[in-house]
Amino acid sequence: MKATVLVDNISNGGLCGEWGLSIYIEYEGKNILLDTGASDLFLKNAKELGKEIEDVDYAVLSHAHYDHSDGMDAFFKHNEKASFYLRKGSKENCYGKKWIFHKYIGLPKGILEKQKERIIFAEGDTSLCQGVSLIPHKTAGLDEIGRENHMYIRTGSGWAADDFSHEQSLVFDTDQGLVIFNSCSHGGAANIIHEIKATYPGKTICALVGGFHIFGKKEAEVRRLAQHIKDTGVKEIYTGHCTGERSFEILKEELGDMVHQLKVGLEMEWL
Repeated sequence: MKATVLVDNISNGGLCGEWGLSIYIEYEGKNILLDTGASDLFLKNAKELGKEIEDVDYAVLSHAHYDHSDGMDAFFKHNEKASFYLRKGSKENCYGKKWIFHKYIGLPKGILEKQKERIIFAEGDTSLCQGVSLIPHKTAGLDEIGRENHMYIRTGSGWAADDFSHEQSLVFDTDQGLVIFNSCSHGGAANIIHEIKATYPGKTICALVGGFHIFGKKEAEVRRLAQHIKDTGVKEIYTGHCTGERSFEILKEELGDMVHQLKVGLEMEWL
């Protein structure tokens, strides 16, 4: 299994980056695209890296935010076969709040209707193909994390703190153990590992890959998270995007060589 970062905040080797994430995954003869970043940059970088978007068999959206979904139109124009899997609960209704103002941070407006023939809404634990699954959050009270991070959902009756029911983990079964992708880990990186451990009792968790949404967090909070991650028994973490440079450095101080930096063009392999 090989995963190649098409988009991350950190540019690399002449490849541009942006605030977003997109990862091209090759597994057992299947090509899977996780997220499309915030623009069509993933297409340009894929070409430079020798990855064919036309060959993607399955596309997956980690959660319904613009920096992971704004390239969806470009994907559909360049790939005519792949279904695009969103978590049931994904709507065009995600907002960030600052003071009394709400800013739209969600899916491209109109995309759900425009591409309804190719979008599939995953419910519960969903098998994508042999050895690959989509797993929803199973941790209670995640709306408190949404409130703390000023993320809200617009409903017919007003505003509700985001409980991240639109977020999902993409999980691969390898000979080394399970590899988890969760692009922003809004529900909490340690929570996500525990969710997957509970879903697959007895399985080794080889790696967690994705942003941890801890940029700007206080040092003590990041160090607590590092300890919680260590306590899960996960072997490696690959993180970037919304983790933030300073928080990454703190994770590295706490967890050492098990921590790896995501950046454009990075290749990750598991047997």
